[in-house]
This record gives sequence, structure tokens and C-alpha cells, in this order.
Amino acid sequence: MTLPRRIAAEALGSVLLTATVVGSGIMAERLSAGNFGVALLANTAATVAVLGVLITLLAPVSGAHFNPIVTLVMTIRGEVSWRDAGVYVAAQFAGCCAGAFLAHAMFEMPILQASVHVRAGPAQWLAEFVASFGLLLVILGCRREHSVAWLVAAWIGAAYWFTSSTSFANPAITLARSLSDTFAGIRPIDVPAFAAAQLFGALAAQAVASKLFQRDTASATVVSPSRQLRALITTRQTNDESQ
Repeated sequence: MTLPRRIAAEALGSVLLTATVVGSGIMAERLSAGNFGVALLANTAATVAVLGVLITLLAPVSGAHFNPIVTLVMTIRGEVSWRDAGVYVAAQFAGCCAGAFLAHAMFEMPILQASVHVRAGPAQWLAEFVASFGLLLVILGCRREHSVAWLVAAWIGAAYWFTSSTSFANPAITLARSLSDTFAGIRPIDVPAFAAAQLFGALAAQAVASKLFQRDTASATVVSPSRQLRALITTRQTNDESQ
């Protein structure tokens, strides 16, 4: 796929993902009558569903990162060039912010906001480390390309409930959620610590995965999910050109 098409896919996926996270939080809060457990359950269900759809739909185009720490790890592994990674990350941040604004517009709320939702402290930073570590470990460890979408969605859905931070695990969407004073929000001042924890979690997952999932020369060849996606992209492109 050409770089413009891949960037368009990353931007579009980031917009729709964030619009779903923020928008479902707004709807859930309005309908749950103050029951935060019900609101979180609805927010989780919408997020899991859209992740599965977007990854399945857009992975053949761009790899469906929608997340700077995923792009960083794939770049470290040589699956994405550093030049392309910079454009990927820019598209992800821009797309996520646009997605928050889109959610506000759909619910007739002020477009520009700043969250006052406090999310701080060592426990929540540790939660973000764990959520991000698990996310990257799932991506790097998956051996079947068609399983990536539901495995990622399942991990995020589970992490919504077993982490105290409700599993942001994405610096771009974390920044975007700081621009939304809603159920899904986070204070802008809390964003840097969350992003740092997410980055460390991703790098730790890369270190563990490089050893844990290292190919055994005595066993059958194992292809990494990122290479599977790249092969799928190449196949799609070849088919497009032949048509």
C-alpha cells in the first residue's frame, strides 16, 4: 500500500476509535442514571466491538496500529521505517483528537473542552504500564493473523475492568480524552505520567516478546503477526494491480 493510503487508514481508524470511546461514555453516562458500573460496562462493550471491526477492516491497509506505542515497537522491530513512523504517529494524534471533537458534536456538546477527571497516582501509573505491556505482548505473540483483532479487543475489554485506570494504553487517545470533560476524560496534567507508563510498558513487552517468542531453530518456522499483516498487504496490493 502507498504511504498516503496507510496514513489515511491510521487517521480514519483513530478518529472512529476515539469517537466510539468518548461517545459511548457520554451515552452510557446519560442513560445509566449515575450507575458508574453500568456506564463502564457499556463503554467497554462499545470499545471492544469497534476495536474488532476497525482492526479487521484496516489491518490489510496500514497494520491498524491507531496507537503510537504500537508504531514505536513495530519500528524498533524493523517492520515500519522511522520516516513512516513519524507520519503514522502524527496521524494517530490528529485522528484521536478529531474523534473526541466528533463525539462532542454528535451529542451537541461544546467542541473544545478540558477534562477535570482526576486520574493520577502510582496505582494508576502501574495499571497503565500493565495494560500497555499486555497489549503489546498480545500483538507480538499472536501467531495467527486473523486472531489479532479479537485478541486485542479481548485484552482491552478485560483490562478495562482489572486495571484501576480502565486501560487507556494509548498516548494518542490519552491526549484526546484530556480534551473531553466527560465520562472517558482525564485531566491534561495527568497525561504525561500516563503516556510515560504506557511507553515503558510497551518497551518492556518488546523486551520480553523478543525472548519469549523467539523462533526455535529446531521447530517449524513461525511468522510474526506484523510480518503476516505486511504479507497480507502485499497480496492485496498485487491483486489490486492485477485488476
